[in-house]
Amino acid sequence: MSCLAFAEKLNMYVPFVIVKLSLTKKQLMKTLYSGGLVFDGSGNLLENHGVLIDGERISSIAPIGEFEGYSGEKIDTSGGTLLPGLIDCHVHLVYCGEADPKSSLLKSSPGQIVMNAFENAQKTLSSGVTSIRDLGGRDYLEFAVRDACNSGRQLGPTIMAAGRMICMTGGHGNAFGRIADGPDEVLKAVREQIHAGSDVIKLMATGGVMTPRVNPEDAHYTEEELRVGVDEGHRFNRTCASHAQGAAGILNAVRAGMDSIEHGIFMTQECLDAMLEKGTYLVPTLAAVNNIFINRDNGIPDFIVEKTIRVRERHHQSIKMFYEAGGKIAMGTDAGTPFNVHGDNCQELQYMADLGISNSDVLKISTANAADLMAMEDRGQIREGAFADMLIVSGNPLEDISAVADRGNHRSVVKNGSLVQFN
Repeated sequence: MSCLAFAEKLNMYVPFVIVKLSLTKKQLMKTLYSGGLVFDGSGNLLENHGVLIDGERISSIAPIGEFEGYSGEKIDTSGGTLLPGLIDCHVHLVYCGEADPKSSLLKSSPGQIVMNAFENAQKTLSSGVTSIRDLGGRDYLEFAVRDACNSGRQLGPTIMAAGRMICMTGGHGNAFGRIADGPDEVLKAVREQIHAGSDVIKLMATGGVMTPRVNPEDAHYTEEELRVGVDEGHRFNRTCASHAQGAAGILNAVRAGMDSIEHGIFMTQECLDAMLEKGTYLVPTLAAVNNIFINRDNGIPDFIVEKTIRVRERHHQSIKMFYEAGGKIAMGTDAGTPFNVHGDNCQELQYMADLGISNSDVLKISTANAADLMAMEDRGQIREGAFADMLIVSGNPLEDISAVADRGNHRSVVKNGSLVQFN
């Protein structure tokens, strides 16, 4: 039996083995949230407003006086802020954040991988992240988790998944990716991902930190190879993301029409100008590099630590440069990489603020911008008609980003209108 067939078969049984996990939901049909502040996702902070939920969607946002006489279910947000659920555009559900995630994954059975991925998805939801984009799993096993969560059979974030990342022979991601060399083979690889059920296409434009014997600075795929992959992905209405760290690879990916550059470590002015012209998103994943650096003495393989130390400061400079130039940024963590655990996704907001990104922009990057990149028109904002994916925190995150970045300040998570309860 093929890996894909096994994953599809396993998907039939997943709902029966995961019901004992600790997250539950309380369905509140019509519920008024009021008393505190409302951040709408697009940059506006509303005072003295109520947000009325009807079923899965937001039915009304209005000054609180307009809800006078409302006698239904109410939730008091006084002293806090209601904002859209956070959206993480770069995670790996099959990795669990160990010192050496790849080695751990190689030792895991397919059943263990699925269970770990599901637990990671639930941890993510519990941290206020209501939608995620998985940019590379193993043998499509994470698709079972995606399908269970997206269908409502199990509680979890909304998930878009890439399936196998596409890489060159010997390139970054080759341990679990789809190896393809030359335009024709890249075209075939993209079609394979679409056939398997991928929501987004992931192509590896450069080397990376987590693969031995490759350099983050080196370009891997040519512009032609990337363009063929992007064109085919777009032809089937898939967005396309590229792991791209070195400048030459970033340029190749942008010129090929990529929707997002992941990491962008060695960005140059030429890269920046090309991205601004094309409107290409940057997904910084600061948590990936920062958490390896912080835990560099805790058993992480030496080659990963060496490259992390080499690139960290340059990574920070690139993100600051891109932000100050007005580039489009969407939040992503690379959750699953060493000591970058699922459920701590919100720390990315603090890392962005530490680089000088304003609190308002940090929140927009982590909600409306991320939804825009993922083509989720009905998520990432507090507006009439949108899905009621929401996070309620203590305090005002525009004054202190730790209101969102520190999970200790989170009060409630709402997913598709249901209040998520943590048992």
